[in-house]
Amino acid sequence: MSSSWSSPSPAAAAVRLDLDGNPIAPLTICMIGAGGFIGSHLCEKLMAETRHVVLAVDVYCDKIRHLVDPAPPHLAGRISFHRLNIKNDSRLEGLIKMADLTINLAAICTPADYNTRPLDTIYSNFIDALPVVKYCSENSKRLIHFSTCEVYGKTIGSFLPKDHPLRKEPEFYVLKEDESPCIFGPIVKQRWSYACAKQLIERLIFAEGAENGLEFTIVRPFNWIGPRMDFIPGVDGPSEGVPRVLACFSNNLLRREPLKLVDGGQSQRTFVYIKDAIEAVVLMIENPARANGHIFNVGNPDNEVTVRELAQMMTEVYANVSGEAPLDEPMIDVSSSQFYGEGYDDSDKRIPDMSIINNQLGWNPKTPLKDLLETTLTYQHKTYKEAVKRQMSQASATS
Repeated sequence: MSSSWSSPSPAAAAVRLDLDGNPIAPLTICMIGAGGFIGSHLCEKLMAETRHVVLAVDVYCDKIRHLVDPAPPHLAGRISFHRLNIKNDSRLEGLIKMADLTINLAAICTPADYNTRPLDTIYSNFIDALPVVKYCSENSKRLIHFSTCEVYGKTIGSFLPKDHPLRKEPEFYVLKEDESPCIFGPIVKQRWSYACAKQLIERLIFAEGAENGLEFTIVRPFNWIGPRMDFIPGVDGPSEGVPRVLACFSNNLLRREPLKLVDGGQSQRTFVYIKDAIEAVVLMIENPARANGHIFNVGNPDNEVTVRELAQMMTEVYANVSGEAPLDEPMIDVSSSQFYGEGYDDSDKRIPDMSIINNQLGWNPKTPLKDLLETTLTYQHKTYKEAVKRQMSQASATS
């Protein structure tokens, strides 16, 4: 699999139909957070396969520099970068007014920050999102808002005894957009600051739709994985930073360090390839009659593993990609308080029900976990290995 979008055929770019067979008119899209992991892949997809225009809003453009600095001649007039922070920039409303659709990807979404920066986490995911919702509602603009699978919190089954047979029944752990309760831990567990903020903005958007007619779609991603995800500490992110699990394990592999399994790595997760997930987002963009008013889980329940199993798979795949033999002890166990600090808590399983997105948009993920890990780790090795070596050499020279 390639790590960049292929160029479209002229016919594919010229004629696009929605799921009901209607021609798709080109849209102007205000994409907030366009410079991040998801935004960069979505920008590439839209530029390669559609005629939509993107107003790319972010404070950084490193991951889309190849599209905007400067825009290639064939993309002239199709994509423009607007460097602004949505917290305090009066230009935001003007950009939303210029657009047919706003997509809000902006968030603090790194678990280590939920514990250590709970105020920033709450402000970023709730307070800073309020003007976006307000401007879309007041100007009758459609909104696609990115939430998180973390709004579900803990499964019902997690409150049963560990050996209870009902824990294995799907209705006790499969997460359904319109049915599953959102169950969080106690207030002293700051880890839930992110999920609470995301749930509250979802409720506000839903209320704007009910009371003021806002056209909205809410996306709940379930661990989207692929090239350009997160950062590698000390290379393109802070040395003391702790990225999400796949980038965290990648960092350990690049440095030939044991992978740290928090609380034994027993939590269960599903992972979906970024390009599969982006296909779902494009369907939402181009089929408003089918997407408006819905919350969509976007994940791959077939790619379910424990975090320990993920670490084992990544160790094996990286050995093949890099040609380096695994360490004699490739994994070590650490407690959540050691790794994240006091106040950490977690959900046991995050398995999405896919009925709504399949029924409304006909979308299903395609890429098996091993294939997406091979693609991602090949990218990580190629992109970061030499930079990590240099950074480690400099660190040892100054110590």
